[in-house]
Amino acid sequence: MIKAAFGMAAIAVAAHGSAALAAPATPKAGREPLQAVLARFEAPPAPQPVAPAPSRAETPLEYKQDAARHVYAAYASLVRKGKLEPLLFGVAIVETTIDAEGRVLAVDILRPPAAQVVAPWIVRMIQAASPLPTPTRMGAGRFTEIWLVERAGTFQLDTLSEGQN
Repeated sequence: MIKAAFGMAAIAVAAHGSAALAAPATPKAGREPLQAVLARFEAPPAPQPVAPAPSRAETPLEYKQDAARHVYAAYASLVRKGKLEPLLFGVAIVETTIDAEGRVLAVDILRPPAAQVVAPWIVRMIQAASPLPTPTRMGAGRFTEIWLVERAGTFQLDTLSEGQN
């Protein structure tokens, strides 16, 4: 089966040159051009002002739920309601370091998303949402979150995700 597929591709290239394997010149019906998708990630919108509530979390695992709720409140218009689409535009594992007042000190991408434009978009969103909830019991520290991002510029955080279709 695989040999047959490769064989058909070789026949197509031989018969029509490399143009047979080129991407279509126009997007498929219902799909927006890649340039429009990429432009969406050039700069995130300004976050909504959210007064960070104190966090009673004692561990980074508990704290990331409070941080995720804060990010959701700050970017409510970008949070995907319901299940995510089956094919995500970007998935990133992000480590955020905060001080004892919840101010973001550093944002590190531990696993970059396949769509490179998504990583700086995420970093800017986290930095702009600072300060995060004050970690009254945990104190300064760091936590890791998985960002699930769609082509439309909507996202969910794994901690609060509603799943995927």
